Amino acid sequence: MSQIDLFTPVRVGAFELPNRIAMAPMTRSRAGEGNAPTPLMAEYYAQRASAGLIISEATQVNDTAQGYPSTPGVHTNTQAAGWRRVTEAVHAKGGRIFVQLWHVGRISHPIFQPNGAPPVAPSAIAAAGELYTGEGMKPFPVPRALETAEIPGLVRDFAEAAKRAVYDAGFDGVEIHGANGYLIDQFLRDGTNKRTDAYGGSIENRARFLLEIVEATVAAIGADRVGVRLSPNGTFNDMRDSDPVALFTHVAKALSTFNLAYLHVIEGIDGPMTLPAGAPAVASQLRAAFKGTFIINGGYYTRAAADAVLAKGEADLVSIGIPFIANPDLPARLKLGAPLAEGDKASFYGGTEKGYTDYPALETVDA
Repeated sequence: MSQIDLFTPVRVGAFELPNRIAMAPMTRSRAGEGNAPTPLMAEYYAQRASAGLIISEATQVNDTAQGYPSTPGVHTNTQAAGWRRVTEAVHAKGGRIFVQLWHVGRISHPIFQPNGAPPVAPSAIAAAGELYTGEGMKPFPVPRALETAEIPGLVRDFAEAAKRAVYDAGFDGVEIHGANGYLIDQFLRDGTNKRTDAYGGSIENRARFLLEIVEATVAAIGADRVGVRLSPNGTFNDMRDSDPVALFTHVAKALSTFNLAYLHVIEGIDGPMTLPAGAPAVASQLRAAFKGTFIINGGYYTRAAADAVLAKGEADLVSIGIPFIANPDLPARLKLGAPLAEGDKASFYGGTEKGYTDYPALETVDA
């Protein structure tokens, strides 16, 4: 056991961080016209700048990447200008912020697609269930399987979005969203990838899309400004794989060769290490396989739980999501042992300042 805890400074990629608390990416569905960030979003993120690292809500890399109402993009000049207000507000408070880049793949609907086209995916397999569209709940449609020749264009879109995010919007770096059943995760797992070309079949082939995106993004902005997020035992968005340990261990080893800023792994739901029924614990094996900074996420909502995982060397940082919604000064509250406010779930998605920027900070902060 080491003396490292949440408030031990740490280097992540190009940056020295004052604490080991990462604000996890959380969709809040408050982007404005053209899916551009608003001044209210700048206020929201600036309020939370005491996190060692903020990872923004998932952000579209192109106009086919959207799957929910009012989620922001970073593929137009207007979107980049909106994000510039956000990053400047965070930097003015001394914070660091990475943008999470995503493409939702099959977790979309023609409502969100150019010309009402079907969403794209590695294979033409619909997710079970429904999604919220702004016009009510609708069943997930059968997606269109991507042609092999289209894939390099998507890889370029991630790299171009990364360049726009860093050089135009002012982000400190990017996190490639390879988790939670979205497009990259759909390529990784054999429950959603039935391709017979170079991007399907073997683990090496299924990992190819992610690794090509990482390679292109690293070339665009530098390895020390790139992180990756994975959810090896996640079932969200109707996901499954026949051998997640073998798959994600291979991915973690391959990612090690890029000298990335970090690998961010989700393991656990509703509390530390509470896994979906029958799911194997994978994070410890990925920690061993990945030779770099490792961020863990999985319901570490108390300082004791977070400090313990750091002291045991199981992670270098802990990412925390939901508690940051109602506690903009979460690091101070954890340091002081102050009580945490409860968030209003009815205002998690959409709306204006209610349940977004109107949660108070502690009157006296000594953090």
